[in-house]
Amino acid sequence: MSIQLPPLPYENTALEPFISKTTLEFHHGKHHQTYVNNLNGLLEGSDMVGDSLEEMIRKTAGVSGKESFFNNAAQVWNHTFYWNCMKPHGGGLPTGLIAEWIDRDFGDFSTFKDTFKKAALAQFGSGWAWLVREGDALKITKTSNADLPMAHGQKALLTVDVWEHAYYLDYQNRRPDYVETFMASLVNWDFVNVQLES
Repeated sequence: MSIQLPPLPYENTALEPFISKTTLEFHHGKHHQTYVNNLNGLLEGSDMVGDSLEEMIRKTAGVSGKESFFNNAAQVWNHTFYWNCMKPHGGGLPTGLIAEWIDRDFGDFSTFKDTFKKAALAQFGSGWAWLVREGDALKITKTSNADLPMAHGQKALLTVDVWEHAYYLDYQNRRPDYVETFMASLVNWDFVNVQLES
């Protein structure tokens, strides 16, 4: 059974003016699709046919000779997760359990937001900034390239993609503007709550 490109959870114009239709067409339709295609090519004749993405990632994380497999499986997972971290008319203050945990673990939302943005801006080159659950606490991390919290025993709750192709068509080299817009206008706190409670 081959891996399929999951559809976006919204129309490709739904995040405008913050993320353009053109960016989503390239980022989802070309970059994400390429990871899917690459992974399907690697799966042919392997012992992982029929495994879930999560199983593939866990089997190949840190395994010498499996770097290409890990990178493509993780990037398929990372991008699918990222699309769900956004929604039209999103952003702003969180509600529900995640709001309570943020206040408990970071003191207040403003401190959390500043810490998350700093992680996203401090990630040198390509990668991701994450809000994760580690045990019974929230933590902010960043990973390079395809790396992801799952490979480190953490549960991902929220991510922002800081590979340049995620924002360059809309923001050029202004990563701070992209990250600020992500927090202010795009974050899907409902999805974050589902991850926290699952």
